[in-house]
Amino acid sequence: MNGFFRTVATTAIAAAALIGATTAHAEGERYVLVSHAPDSDSWWNTIKNALALAGEQMDVEVEYRNPPTGDLADMARIIEQAAASGPHGIITTLADPNVLSGPIRAAVDSGIDVIIMNSGTPEAAREVGALMYVGQPEYDAGFAAGQRAADDGVQSFLCVNHYISSPSSSERCQGFADGLGVELGSQMIDSGQDPAEIQNRVMAYLNANPGTDAVLTLGPTSADPTILALEQMGLAGDIYFGTFDLGGDIVQAIRDGIIQWGIDQQPFLQAYLPVVVMTNYHRYGVLPGNNINSGPGFVTADALDLVSELAGEYR
Repeated sequence: MNGFFRTVATTAIAAAALIGATTAHAEGERYVLVSHAPDSDSWWNTIKNALALAGEQMDVEVEYRNPPTGDLADMARIIEQAAASGPHGIITTLADPNVLSGPIRAAVDSGIDVIIMNSGTPEAAREVGALMYVGQPEYDAGFAAGQRAADDGVQSFLCVNHYISSPSSSERCQGFADGLGVELGSQMIDSGQDPAEIQNRVMAYLNANPGTDAVLTLGPTSADPTILALEQMGLAGDIYFGTFDLGGDIVQAIRDGIIQWGIDQQPFLQAYLPVVVMTNYHRYGVLPGNNINSGPGFVTADALDLVSELAGEYR
């Protein structure tokens, strides 16, 4: 981490105690971030903290809104409600264009600037009229992970997809398969989001497919129960295990040698940079000429000190 982001992260810890995790109130512009995440998904705490920090530093008002259960139809209504409230800008995920493109385009047509973050692609952002995309190219990240695993001798795998209704989640699994040079086929399972059910489904798959070389999870929601499943089966540390995203349990599992690597899409940047970009665009008319890739980066056991200190908060 360079000096700038080390300073930002240190400032964030102090700022969060003063301004709270999800909302910063100030005079000036107002921006609403709408995510597809259910309340139960702790990974999004980093998004909330980064949003609050950006609001404080840029002296703008920011709000975080989401569908409590992760229902995308509910999210579409939240985008409509956010647009009706008359913000200067909306920052939103594009988890499923079929459900969300309509309300996003309507917001743009009404004169509200939009930035797509986290879920989506630069092409999808352009199609809905957004200013830009800030996030991780999910297929490319999965492909890079698959190539890395192939170099380590992996030939077969289980992809534990806890959010299968989101096309970007499946792109991660497909990219991994393509990076390995194998068919995805039935190697991706719909695990659901209940921790006990995820653990049971992982164990059932591995019992039915004992020759599986590796496990790929798509974030803490699926990684944490998978760790428990492997421990219960006596496979922890013996089966190749990679995951997207970071969290406290993931970082500890990397340190313990249970997980080989975590793909860091840097969610801090996904929430922080859109606020900075929009504020400067509205105040000074400047806008980056390209979309911003926040990841992927691979976190391994040799780079855990700062990550473990900030995991689940700002990393």
